[in-house]
Formats: sequence, structure tokens, C-alpha cells
Amino acid sequence: MTPCTSSRLLRLVVILILLVLPFVLSSYGLSIFTKVLIFGILAMSLDILIGYTGLVSFNHASFLGISAYTVGILAVHGINNFWLTLPAGIIAALLLAMVLGLLVLRSSDAYFLMITLAFGQMLYALAWRWRSLTGGDDGLAGIPRPEIGLPISMNDYHNFYYLVLIFFGLSFYALSKFIRSSLGRSIIGVRESESRMQALGYNTWALKYLAYIVAAGFAGLAGVLFVYFNGFISPEDLSWSLSGMIMLMVIIGGAGTLIGPVIGVGVIFILQNFISAYTERWPLFIGIIFVICVMYARNGIVGYLLKLEAKRRRCNESPGSKEHL
Repeated sequence: MTPCTSSRLLRLVVILILLVLPFVLSSYGLSIFTKVLIFGILAMSLDILIGYTGLVSFNHASFLGISAYTVGILAVHGINNFWLTLPAGIIAALLLAMVLGLLVLRSSDAYFLMITLAFGQMLYALAWRWRSLTGGDDGLAGIPRPEIGLPISMNDYHNFYYLVLIFFGLSFYALSKFIRSSLGRSIIGVRESESRMQALGYNTWALKYLAYIVAAGFAGLAGVLFVYFNGFISPEDLSWSLSGMIMLMVIIGGAGTLIGPVIGVGVIFILQNFISAYTERWPLFIGIIFVICVMYARNGIVGYLLKLEAKRRRCNESPGSKEHL
């Protein structure tokens, strides 16, 4: 079996598993996987910055939060048509990215990280203080599931799971195409050597600005799905702690692999729910996993597996192995 064939077979198996999950899991188990898919979109969008552009952003939760608040405010005021609130949430995230990008992308490295952290905390404080609009520290509660214009109720957790699964699949496909495009290759070139790309005539600032906006758009999509899933949004969903958690998921899963961050999300959420059943100190165990990844798998889980696969192929292709065959 060729690597291409085995890869297609693996994708087919994963798709089949995702399709049959509602029939084998309880409502609680399915809610966990629904959350994994939503945050998988968010983690993939952050991976566009960390893994492919080389920008370590600490305000990525701001885009999820602004999108979720936009949808929540509309829903509270009686506008709950999914095909109206979906673009509204994404556009809010895009507009925020367009404005912030003009400011934060004037810096780089540690300065970029600190400025994004500062802007993220400013938005968090704004949501906390603007009680008349955001509900302050009480948040916005009672956000109903969306109406999609079909005789299908999104209050059924099976139906909502499939809605999220569709958008997860579309997001993964779109981001894969974006990364493999000539534009995506140019963005990767900026990560590898910005000075060389500038010498070749590329506008590296514009490429980073575009990547920042694309990442924000998909984070906005995750925000729309998240607020409908959670039925609640609070300032904590804009905080640096959530941005840090998503960054941790990307690193553990494997930055620059796209599927790695999704695996990182799954590992964190499944372990969180399993460990928290026995102790409240589950962040300690997550920290231990992060330390192990830094020490023994610096490219994350997927990066480590790819390294083992490459090593296996080299062994199979070595002259000694051929003679043995």
C-alpha cells in the first residue's frame, strides 16, 4: 500500500468515525466531541499564525469573543436566524483583526506577543465594564440554539453536532487549500526567512496582515458555533488565559501541521474531563504533559509521529533492508 493510499484510507476511517459518533456516544460524550470540533477550528486558525506565519499571538480569544458577543447580543434581541448571525459574527472578528493588525504587526517577536496580550486584556476589560451591552461579569445567558430555516431543530444535540461537523470539515478543507496555495507558500516563506522574502520583492507585512485576518475569520466562525453550543458568553471568553490554553493545544498537538492542533484540543479536553472527575488539580497534569512534549516531542504529537514514520521509511529503504528482502 502506497503512502498516498494509506493516507486516503486513514481520512476515510476518520470521517466514518466522526459520522457514527452520535450513535455510540451519550449526550455528554457527544457534547465533549462537539466542543472539540469547535475549538479545533479555533486552534487551526491560531496555527495559521503560530505554525505557518511564525506569529505568536496572545489575543486570539479576542476574535472568538467578539464574534460570540455579536451573535449573543443579536440573539438576545430576537435575531436568531443562523444565516444572518453567522456572517455578522465573522464580520465582527474580521473588522477587529483589520484594525488590530494595523497596530500589532508593526512589531515582531516578543514585542508582538506583548502587544497582542495588551490588546486582548483591553477588550477583556471593555467587556467587563460595558455591563449594559455585554452583561459585565454576569455575561449573556439564555442564548438559544439557532434557527437554520429547515424543519430540523438544533436543540437536538445530534443535529447540532452534525452542523458543527460540517463547518469543521469545510474549515479544514479551506485552510488546507489556503496553506497549499502559492499565497500560503509565500506566508510560510515569511516564517522561514522574512529578509529573504523581502529581497525577492515580497511585501512581507502585507502577507502577515493577510494571515492575521484569515486566522481571525476562522476564529470568528468558531465563536459563532461556540456561543450557540454554550448558550452563554462572558468576559472570560476574551481573556488571555483562553488564548494561552489554545496556544498550549497548538503546541502539544503540533504547530504547522493543521491536524495537530485538533489532536491537541482533543487531548486537552478529554484529559480535562477525565482527570477533573478525580481531582480539581487537572491543570497540573496538563502542565506535566506540556513539559514532556517540550522535552521529548518539541514538534508536538503529530510532529513526533511524522518523525517516527520518516525514520521507519529510511530504515525500509536502506541497502541492508533491501538485501534482507
